[in-house]
Amino acid sequence: MSKTALIAIGGNSLIRAGEKGTIDEQFHNANQTAKSIAQLIKNKWNVVITHGNGPQAGAALLRSERASSEVYTHTLDMCVATTQSEIGYLLHRAIDKQLKQLGIDKIVTTIPTMVLVDSSDKAFFNPSKPIGPFYSKDVAEEKKNSLGWNIVEDSSRGYRRVVASPEPKEVLQYDIIKKTIDLDAVVIALGGGGIPVVYQNGDIVGSEAVIDKDRSSALLASELKVDAFIISTDADKVYLNYKKDNQKGLDTVSVDELENYYKEGHFPAGSMGPKVESVIRFIRNGGKHAIITSFEYLMDAIDGKMGTHILP
Repeated sequence: MSKTALIAIGGNSLIRAGEKGTIDEQFHNANQTAKSIAQLIKNKWNVVITHGNGPQAGAALLRSERASSEVYTHTLDMCVATTQSEIGYLLHRAIDKQLKQLGIDKIVTTIPTMVLVDSSDKAFFNPSKPIGPFYSKDVAEEKKNSLGWNIVEDSSRGYRRVVASPEPKEVLQYDIIKKTIDLDAVVIALGGGGIPVVYQNGDIVGSEAVIDKDRSSALLASELKVDAFIISTDADKVYLNYKKDNQKGLDTVSVDELENYYKEGHFPAGSMGPKVESVIRFIRNGGKHAIITSFEYLMDAIDGKMGTHILP
């Protein structure tokens, strides 16, 4: 019987450090990721792919803002929706190309995905997720007054808009995602953590927020009861005392061990923290195996030779 893996890849995996983010660059990077995914499929795994969209959503917001005098603007939920299609298209092409090179005939499809959040989530009262470009203090104040944005100084590099990052409660397209997997298709879903929505008087309404893609991916992985939940990041494994003289890589750890390290403060909120938190959630919700590694080592990680493996 085939096993199922959910692979969560970062939006930064399509736009590397120092790149401009051109479509050619993104497609080239997508192909590199797709090579590992195609090898996994060749080894009889069913695959669900989720992805981040940080750089792409920032670009979408910037386009919307700069063209606001000529065309309608996009709300944040619409930016997530458009980047789901944009990145899904790039990944679809790349995976299809790599599968064909291996002689594999398999359907690849992208499913636009909404995720329900709670309108009373405390995150809405304390926006903290920086998005979009940096501004000078004067420009930031103008944006705050004219557009009602929440603005903070970020990393001493300038001022940025911050938005809410609420907890994901329900993947609304779960049923169609599950049915499509059962049709033996490669599914790309939950882009950017999902389009954030709430219910108002029974209607679905978009929300000005962003959802952490690792948290929503953990939720979907738990619902699908996947055999492996894999987070692809820019590090080959999880490290204690990262980039310090005494850094130590973790190969195989129990969820209890990893949670203790998390509580000790080894994993900052801005980097490995959400990933570690998400694999802990997955295992605590009945998951059997989670892996954190980079896409270059995906196959070696599946074989137990690379990456950090988290077990119950």
